[in-house]
Amino acid sequence: MTYPSYPRLLSRRDMLRRAGLGFGSWALLDLLLREGRLPAALATTENPLAAKPPHTPARAKHVIFLFMQGGPSHIDTFDPKPLLNKLHGQPLPPSIVAGRQLQFTKMDAAILGCPQTFSQCGQSGLEIADTYPHLQRCADDLAVIRSCYHESFNHSPAQYMLNTGFSRMGKPCLGSWVCYGLGSEVENLPAFVVLATTGDVKGGPPVYDHGFLPGTYQPTMLRNTGSPLLYLDRSAGQRDILNLVQGLNQEHRAARGADVDDLSARIAAYELAFRMQSAVPDVVDLNKETAATKRLYGLDDKISARFGAHCLMARRLVERGVRFVQLFTGSSGADDWDAAHADNDKTHREMARRTDKPIAGLLTDLKARGLLDETLVIWGGEFGRTPIADGRYPDKHAGRDHNPYGFTVWLAGGGVKGGQVIGATDEFGFRAVEDRIHVNDLHATILRLLGLDHRKLTFLFEGRQQRLTDVGGEREFTDRLMG
Repeated sequence: MTYPSYPRLLSRRDMLRRAGLGFGSWALLDLLLREGRLPAALATTENPLAAKPPHTPARAKHVIFLFMQGGPSHIDTFDPKPLLNKLHGQPLPPSIVAGRQLQFTKMDAAILGCPQTFSQCGQSGLEIADTYPHLQRCADDLAVIRSCYHESFNHSPAQYMLNTGFSRMGKPCLGSWVCYGLGSEVENLPAFVVLATTGDVKGGPPVYDHGFLPGTYQPTMLRNTGSPLLYLDRSAGQRDILNLVQGLNQEHRAARGADVDDLSARIAAYELAFRMQSAVPDVVDLNKETAATKRLYGLDDKISARFGAHCLMARRLVERGVRFVQLFTGSSGADDWDAAHADNDKTHREMARRTDKPIAGLLTDLKARGLLDETLVIWGGEFGRTPIADGRYPDKHAGRDHNPYGFTVWLAGGGVKGGQVIGATDEFGFRAVEDRIHVNDLHATILRLLGLDHRKLTFLFEGRQQRLTDVGGEREFTDRLMG
C-alpha cells in the first residue's frame, strides 16, 4: 500500500524565522513611510498627516512663529532712526509720504522722536533697543529683515496678510500649508498648535485657519486656563466606543464617493484625540522642568510668566516632533502692542518686559539642546509703526499709527545665518527702500527653508491651483539668509 506524499511541514523554528522576516519588512515599510523616505505613491491615504518628503533638501524641520499681535514699532526695537530725534516735531517731507494711506493719522502730523537707546550687540554689532537686554545677548543668532512691506493698514487684513498671504479671510495660514506639504513627524500630537496669551486674536480664527485645505490641517489651540485640552482622561471602554464610531464613519465615507474631505478629517481627528490623551499630559506638565529652565524663560516673574510658559511649551512641543507652533502675544487691548497709539514708549517698554526674557530663553534653550539648527524661529507682527505721531490723543503721551510700508521681521535657527541685517527703510523708517521684501517673498523664503517650493505647493480650489504666495514670492532670498 502506498501513501500520498505531502510537503514537509514547517518546523517551529522555520515558521518563526520566515514570519519574523515578514513582520520586520512590514515594520520597516511603516517606518519609512512615516519618515517620508518612500515615494508618495506608496504611502497610504488613510493618514493624510503621514510624513511627506520635501521638494528640496530642507534646512529646517520645525517652525515656532512668535506673532507680536498689534504691530510693534520697528523704529523702537530693531531699526534705529536717529534722525527722528533731530527732527522731532517737524512734518515729514512730502516725498516720503506721497501715495500712502494711514489708519488714523494725517500725513502732515509731526515727527515723533524715539526715546529708546540702541546698542551694538554680539560680534556682529547688530543694533537692538536696550529694552531687550536678554535678546541682545542672542544678536548673533538673529537675521533681521528691516524691509518687509505689504498694502494693508488695518489690523485684521494685515494679520491675514502676514499669516495667509492675502488680506481677505478664508485662505489657509502658513502653518496649515506647511503641514499640508510636509505632514507630521509624530502620531500622538497635533502637527500644528496655536497658543494665544488671552485666547483671542484681533482677526479671529481666520488668522490661523486651514481655509480651503482639508480640515486635517487645521491647528489645535491650547487653552490658557485649566487643562490645555478638555477630556484628557480616558474612560473605561472608550477604545471600543471609538472603534464602533470609526467603523460607522468609514462605511458612511465609502458610500459617499468623492466628497469625503470633512469626514476623513473627522475620522483622523478622533484617532488623534485618542492618542493625545496619552501624550498631552506629559507635554503640558511644566513642573517636570528644572528651576533653572523656568528662570531662563522668565517664569519666576509674574509679568513675563505667561508668555514664558508658552515659549517653554513651544520648545517641549517641537522637541517631541510637532511641526508648527504659533504663539500670539496679547489680544484686543490685553497685553497688546496696539496700545502704542496712545503711549508708544510705555507700551513698548511693557511689551518688551513681557517678551524679552521668554524669547531669549527659547533661543538659548533650543541652541543648548541642539534643536535650533532644525527649528526656524520667526518674530514679527502684522505691520510696523509710523515715524509721525498719532494725533488723536493730545492729552496723553504721543503714540504711533499703523505702518505696513516698511517694518521688521527677524528669523533665527533653521539654517539661517545670524548676526546680519537684510534690507533697509528710508532714513525716517516709513518705507522699505532697499531689498524690499513683500510678505509673499517672506513666505516663499520660509517654505524654501523647510524644503518646500512655493510654486509646487498647490491645492486645487475653485478651478485654480491655489498657493500661499498667490502670484508673488518671486523675490525669494534664501541664499542671502543662509549666508
